[in-house]
Amino acid sequence: MSFWWSASPPAWSLALAPLELAYRAGAAVHRISVRRAHARVPVISVGNLTVGGAGKTPVAIEIGLRLAARGLRPAVLSRGYGRLMRAPMQVSFESRVDEVGDEPLLMARRGLTVFVGPRRALLADMAVQRGADVVILDDGLQHHALARDLDVVVVDASNAFGNGRLLPRGPLREVPSALRRVQRGLLWFTRSDLPRDARTASLPPWPAVESSYAAREDLRRKRVFLFAGIARPASFEATVRGLGAEIAGARWFGDHHRYGASDLAALRRDAGDAMLVTTEKDLVRIDQPHGIVAVRVDVRIHAGEDALDAALKAVL
Repeated sequence: MSFWWSASPPAWSLALAPLELAYRAGAAVHRISVRRAHARVPVISVGNLTVGGAGKTPVAIEIGLRLAARGLRPAVLSRGYGRLMRAPMQVSFESRVDEVGDEPLLMARRGLTVFVGPRRALLADMAVQRGADVVILDDGLQHHALARDLDVVVVDASNAFGNGRLLPRGPLREVPSALRRVQRGLLWFTRSDLPRDARTASLPPWPAVESSYAAREDLRRKRVFLFAGIARPASFEATVRGLGAEIAGARWFGDHHRYGASDLAALRRDAGDAMLVTTEKDLVRIDQPHGIVAVRVDVRIHAGEDALDAALKAVL
């Protein structure tokens, strides 16, 4: 859906307008009809207005690690997008991606305690029973069944709303004005090192964090072949190019793509003598990752660290 991220939707996308209206109506009905549960510990939601690409997972990891560094016992609650099981469970380092989903597995391998399941109020109870004293509601902005004490809304500062249309005509799950319902919010701008999207001025005047991404791998003067199954692969390509690599080629898959043996064989054939390079999230979806380099991306905060600390302190 590359047209989602262009300045304006193409003319043919007008055919999707009835579906866009139906999505808006369905989301409104869901929001007003759901009964909200309350956890026994503080709940911090990390979410975004768009479908993928804003950098929500690195932000959730950063918040979880910060809380742990304070001596707290945070637990991440996730739906586990793409998992083939419905039973709630705690994610371990050895979990399979089809059991728990790629993002929960990545967070667990980064050292966080993570629970997955369809009912996050139930997951909150499980987490508290196992020692959690604060929970992070992953992808929680549109999840209304669990009350939260703080909403961290992640926004790509360089392309905040894509073409500005709701699903399926554009990438928005909600219009920015929907943030009026949030009682305590913090904006977290990612890719703040890139030219600013002027539309971010329409967001609420909440406290804000400005951040970019720092990649650890040294790819200077290395010839690489890129592949990924993520929402916005162009940003990954820009990251690798910024690391000084020579990009010999690339192949992009659908978001959350599960790699089979035939995919890997084709990638190795296409890459030739170039190094295969992908994202951390993609690597957890590969059963035999030998010879594949994953670019680890961490959050680098440029401004607003005081605002982040104050927001966390207010709810803990």
